[in-house]
Order: sequence, then C-alpha cells, then structure tokens
Amino acid sequence: MKLIAATGKDIPLIQDLARRSWENAYAEILSQEQMDYMLSEMYSEAEIGKHLMSPDYHYYLLQDENNGTYEGFIGYEHHYEAGVTKLHRIYLVPESKGKGFGKSALQFLNDKVSENGDQRIILNVNKHNAARDFYESQGYTVYGEGIFDIGNGFVMDDFLMEFLIHK
Repeated sequence: MKLIAATGKDIPLIQDLARRSWENAYAEILSQEQMDYMLSEMYSEAEIGKHLMSPDYHYYLLQDENNGTYEGFIGYEHHYEAGVTKLHRIYLVPESKGKGFGKSALQFLNDKVSENGDQRIILNVNKHNAARDFYESQGYTVYGEGIFDIGNGFVMDDFLMEFLIHK
C-alpha cells in the first residue's frame, strides 16, 4: 500500500471513494436521505477544499501498489485540541476491506501524530458501525458518547474513541 498526499485535483476521487464506502458501511445504519445529506455537506468541493487549505488538515489516498487502484482515504487534523489529532475520516471501498489497508493507514497516522508532537488521537464512530471493533483491535478505546445535531433534522449518534501515542 502507498499513501499519497491528496491535492485539490483529487477532490472528485475523494468524493467517489466516500460515496462507495458509505453506501456499504452505512446502508443498514442511516437512511439514504441522511447519507445523501451528510455526503453533500461533508464532502462538497468547498468543504474538502477548505480542509486542504489548512496546514494542519491532511488527506491521503490509499493506493494498492500491485494494481494502482485507489482503495480509500484518510483525513485527519493535527492540533485539533492541545496535544490531540482528530481522525475525521478513514474509509475503504468494500472490496479492499480485510487486506490490511486500514491497519497500515492507522500506523501511518500514528507515525504522523508522533512527528507532529500530539499525544492522542480521537475519532467518532457511529454506535452501530462495525468499525468500532476494528478500532478496538488497533488499541483504540471508547471514552464517551455523543449525539450531534448535524442539521436538516439529522443527528450523529456516536461513540468517542481515543488512542494514546506511546513515545
């Protein structure tokens, strides 16, 4: 697997990977209306472009070196809070799950967080998303819960998870 820093020209690819991943990961959890709303808000060209302009927000594309295909992406923000990096998004297309891409992406993130001086990674995961099991298998723990109003009558009902970087 190769991680490639995303640029503005990659926004359509990020949008496509997000939609493909979400249609699989959230089909049984969220209504189509909520998925469409969240994708249009969180993955608009303007929103991703704003992230890419921030020196602390990074997107990396996950590429399979064997065939050159893009298998997903990771988006995170250093210094989200003092000493904290927030993993905002990590998504894999359905056919790439179970091949080690997620584990490799999280190890890459751990290395980047250590390089940038943060000591903790946080993320939100839907309470009904099986990804929680994956994160726990990688050393993340639940430290709280939250229900977040995201507009248009929708909420995110999430576990708050963390990983502590050991130096």
